[in-house]
Amino acid sequence: MRKIILLFSALVLAASCDWLKPEELEPFTLSMVVDGNLVFDGRPQLTIHVENPNRKAVMADAKAVISTDKGESVTTVTTSVKVAGNASEDIVLTTDEDLAPGFYKARCSVNEKAVGLALKGGGGIPFIFGISPAKLVSAPDKQADFDSFWEAAKAELASIDMKAELTEIPSRSNANCKVYLVEMQSVPDSEGGDPVTIRGYYVEPQDGKKYPVLMHYYGYDDLKPVHKIDCPYGSSSPKYAELYLSTRGQVINNRPADLRVSDGKGDFVNTYGDWFAYNFGQRDAYYYRGAFMDCVQGIRFMATRSTSDMSNVFAEGSSQGGAFSYAAAALSEYPLKAIAPCVAFLGDFPDYFSIVSWPGNTARKNKGTMSDEEMFRFLSYFDTKNLATRITCSVIACSGLQDGTCPPHTNTAPFNNLQVTDKEMYYYPFLRHEIPSDWPGKYSAFFKARTQQ
Repeated sequence: MRKIILLFSALVLAASCDWLKPEELEPFTLSMVVDGNLVFDGRPQLTIHVENPNRKAVMADAKAVISTDKGESVTTVTTSVKVAGNASEDIVLTTDEDLAPGFYKARCSVNEKAVGLALKGGGGIPFIFGISPAKLVSAPDKQADFDSFWEAAKAELASIDMKAELTEIPSRSNANCKVYLVEMQSVPDSEGGDPVTIRGYYVEPQDGKKYPVLMHYYGYDDLKPVHKIDCPYGSSSPKYAELYLSTRGQVINNRPADLRVSDGKGDFVNTYGDWFAYNFGQRDAYYYRGAFMDCVQGIRFMATRSTSDMSNVFAEGSSQGGAFSYAAAALSEYPLKAIAPCVAFLGDFPDYFSIVSWPGNTARKNKGTMSDEEMFRFLSYFDTKNLATRITCSVIACSGLQDGTCPPHTNTAPFNNLQVTDKEMYYYPFLRHEIPSDWPGKYSAFFKARTQQ
């Protein structure tokens, strides 16, 4: 009997003992929990889901190192939580005080093991979150002659004979809609020069009725294009008269014949090089002076078509196309009903250049003898945060929080400077520089609700 009791006691002792040495512990499985859009009011709530695969309880030492989106140190937040064996915990890291409105970078870890967002293509350490972005102030820095500069550009455009020429593309047309390559003239690159030919794909309903106008603007093109430019098909049930406008030297204007749908034309060649760098520092000859006028000229072309209802004009575009949407709404002589800039380019240059490397590195490489102050003064004429002050239409916009090309700060700056009240901004926590899958449906519904019958 005594031997049995001793054996039983030994088994109980063995069962109660922790036989795992520290070096034998299996690592936690970690993941960030995103409930919402990673945009907070005042204090962040950064949640790490911890799964403990060990049979014993283990301490989880969690840490978040927080900096501004410019990389300036803000604070380090720590907490320790005991995670029971074969169990999980959600650990929340937050700051002791409210953070100022803006965007922040977080490096999170548990027991020195880094954890970030599960992004498409990997990565995500560190990641960006927002604090009260609607309160972020990116004050306009318009020069005294900002408005007169653009009024002069518009007057020059009005003096140009558009000479629009349409070439039907039968392979894309049908009985309800015809699709054309349209070529037209726009302002010269510099004073005294010849008008510049720009192109687009025009989709025209064929039932003789008037349709709302939808302008599509393209993102920044490839310097060495290798992919074929997509040409739209005519819809069997059109809702808009549409123009896919290519600004000077880009997209259609930057493709040989074999990289376009057959249109009977020859090669179109980019003569500008890197567009952001073209005539950099020369306000009256800079690429974006001409490109913004190209966007306006596209709307003026649509006004010449009998199927265009110019009381209902809309525009959308992503990246550079988002900036073009802002420019069109700010500068067109035909008032727009609404625009949908997505992950927009060209916003708040002084902060932009402090957050990511491009296009600031291109700007500084091409600024010559200009000081930074002079460079930003020049760029202020083309900054969407300044153009936004001229806009009177409704706006729906979006930004990817993890965007390292056009970061959320640069998207929020023009949006916050809009004087209109009918505006909506959407932040996508997992997206980089990309178009959200639900975006076409979201802006289409926004436009439809604002179409005047």
